[in-house]
Amino acid sequence: MDATVAAVSSNGEYAFTKPNRDSITLLAGLGVEGDVHAGATVRHRSRMAQDPTQPNLRQVHFIQGELFAELAAAGHPVAPGDLGENVTTSGIDLLALPTGTLLRLGPDAVVEVTGLRNPCAQIDAFQNGLLKRVVGRDGNGAIVRRAGIMGVVLSGGVVRPGDRMAVELPEGAHRPLERV
Repeated sequence: MDATVAAVSSNGEYAFTKPNRDSITLLAGLGVEGDVHAGATVRHRSRMAQDPTQPNLRQVHFIQGELFAELAAAGHPVAPGDLGENVTTSGIDLLALPTGTLLRLGPDAVVEVTGLRNPCAQIDAFQNGLLKRVVGRDGNGAIVRRAGIMGVVLSGGVVRPGDRMAVELPEGAHRPLERV
């Protein structure tokens, strides 16, 4: 597998999209330095309204850049950062990873995969009809989420476009990704 970081993005204010950056700094136990979603407890508004003391399992949001080509072919041009992700990847099937996978980014950063992003209706406000392209149902009627994965920072470090990514699968039986 030749996985790389295609782009990095962050935003210090609540907004759907995140501007691309030359680099981001991951902080252990918190997330992306300066990003509105960084913190040990939940920072997403809907989750804070439910229980602000919940642990933040959504410190870093990843999307595989290959999704953007599929969306563009369906009439939805999307660029890195447009869907609110912090790290856009290339060369890795993020959605096939099991819970607990470790992603090593650049020389120092390590993120543990916690689950799937559960996109909300804001995605249709960004582009009408886009939600149906990133959330659907399989042949058995089960919900399929394709809007990326989430993780928590175990070891901090600077991450830049072009950095290599290494995948370390968890030991034992693998648990499939669920929404977080």
